[in-house]
Amino acid sequence: MRTAVALVVLSVVFPFRALYAQSDWPTFGHDPGGQRYSPLKQVNTSNVAKLTPAWTYQMKKADEPSRLIQSIPLMVNGVLYVGYPYNRVAALEPETGKVIWEFGGKATERTNLGSMRGLAYWPGDKQTSPQILFGTPGGELYSINAKTGKPNPGFGNEGVVNLRTPEIMNGFPNIRYGMNSPPFIYKNLVFTGAHTIDETGSKGPAGDVRAWDVHTGKLVWTFHTVPRPGEMGHETWLGDSWKRMSGANVWTFFSVDAERGILYMPLGSVNNDYYGTDRPGANLFSDSIVAVDAETGKLKWYFQATHHDIWDFDMPVPPMLFDVVKDGKKIPAVGAMNKVTLLFILNRVTGEPIYEVEERPVPKGDVPGEWYSPTQPFPVKPPPLTRLSFKYPDDIAKVTPEHEKACLELLGKVGGGRNRGPYTPSSAEGALVMPNNFGAATWTGGAFDPTLGYYIINTTDTGWMLSTTRLDSDPNGPPDSPRLFGRPPGVPRAAVAVDGWPCWQPPWGRLTAINVNTGDIAWQIPFGTMEGVPAGIKTGAPNLGGGPMTTAGGLTFIGAAGDRVFRAFDSKTGQELWSVKTQEVAHANPISYLGKDGKQYIAIAAGTTFITYKLP
Repeated sequence: MRTAVALVVLSVVFPFRALYAQSDWPTFGHDPGGQRYSPLKQVNTSNVAKLTPAWTYQMKKADEPSRLIQSIPLMVNGVLYVGYPYNRVAALEPETGKVIWEFGGKATERTNLGSMRGLAYWPGDKQTSPQILFGTPGGELYSINAKTGKPNPGFGNEGVVNLRTPEIMNGFPNIRYGMNSPPFIYKNLVFTGAHTIDETGSKGPAGDVRAWDVHTGKLVWTFHTVPRPGEMGHETWLGDSWKRMSGANVWTFFSVDAERGILYMPLGSVNNDYYGTDRPGANLFSDSIVAVDAETGKLKWYFQATHHDIWDFDMPVPPMLFDVVKDGKKIPAVGAMNKVTLLFILNRVTGEPIYEVEERPVPKGDVPGEWYSPTQPFPVKPPPLTRLSFKYPDDIAKVTPEHEKACLELLGKVGGGRNRGPYTPSSAEGALVMPNNFGAATWTGGAFDPTLGYYIINTTDTGWMLSTTRLDSDPNGPPDSPRLFGRPPGVPRAAVAVDGWPCWQPPWGRLTAINVNTGDIAWQIPFGTMEGVPAGIKTGAPNLGGGPMTTAGGLTFIGAAGDRVFRAFDSKTGQELWSVKTQEVAHANPISYLGKDGKQYIAIAAGTTFITYKLP
């Protein structure tokens, strides 16, 4: 289901390295290609064990309700910028945490859905001063002065652009629409994805990607993520199912090939996540990585990772750009991964797979009227990074006799889970689907070590009992976009676990390094710890939310694990070299920067507290 389109390479030079010092962290992925690699090496494998706390900053105001904080900060030209709920931004002195200014936007949405995951920095020009831009769950795009924290009066309406335009809302003005991840900057354009609400029925606001003029906030182009008549991909929507379809949205992070002027968009699933009786066909461009001309929005190529998604197996992992050396040739590549932890390594200019991709048969379900894709794409290399199938009783966890017995009884009540391998579809009786809707990998993605050629990412072995049946009515659904199917009474939609321990054999969480030059796994270790596990057994632990950073010091830093431990590993071997307990889980990626004091800082948002570390 992938089509390559003729592409003209643009001789565009993006002055990223000239604008920002290598000691900075100017975008959420550090560089436009999202490698999350710091060239700093003051902290290295020989001294990382000496790291000590430097300073902290509290990101929760006393008068505001608690909310999941997933903030990835920026460090630019001697100022650290941190964004966090509710629509707040702080400019801090990076060596001390002293507040330079704080900004608080109107919090029109006080919901626990989503999070303000980061910010975008634009360096300014003769027309407009440097700006910090961010989106809100309420559907607004802010531009504020990076030096003062004041809204830019020339951008939109006094510094705010309303993203909830009529053409996007699709005639559903009351359905929630906004942003939970930061916009992306290229030249004088700011790109926005969207947070569209799942399980509201299929119809709702569009997931289209848009580009705006960074000076004025005026719309420059729109890419229809559900193709309209006459557009490539429209044929994958049968009948009128494409009309007013919601989803196929970028709810995580963009990346860009700055030299070639190509924007990479990781698209989510369309609504409803778990059935598609009203949208027969492969449903482009859902669950795809799409490459477009950054300045015009014109399609260059696409690759669909899940056809006709009825599992919510979309593309949350940010696309990462790197070079692959294969058969003596250097190939510009992009790594694209879905929630199933299938890493597709593609030529980022043409979209052609660098390692073979096979369309393999997958199980067909029995929901009346459902359209099932007979195959799904699998890369020959690398292999899946997590468990995608379960056989009862062979795969029951054997960590303790008590846990094994309880899991045998739990799954015995539901036919052993009725798992039929990768892409097991749901049914009225329920089936164990692996991974679950949160995925085995998520929006925090991976990091890259260019000296090793290693793509490093944390994953979780997840699963749940998923069932689907026709609904006579849905009292919880919006009346203007009713759900056709849902969970029948008495069939749990829950993780298959006993006392918090999954019922399949561990590891339950992993940290993996993939050698992109061979497609092979370089190393893989259990990641995280579970309370109460017998001594000497390394089970790993669920760790969704939070991801890694790599450094030139040969280190991989990562929080993420539910045991509230922030760790450093040797990037070459996977050996743990340092760890520290934090008060809350770090649901974000760390960054590193060099202060004016000559010290390299390691920084991460751990719950409501922003924490920094440095050498003594």
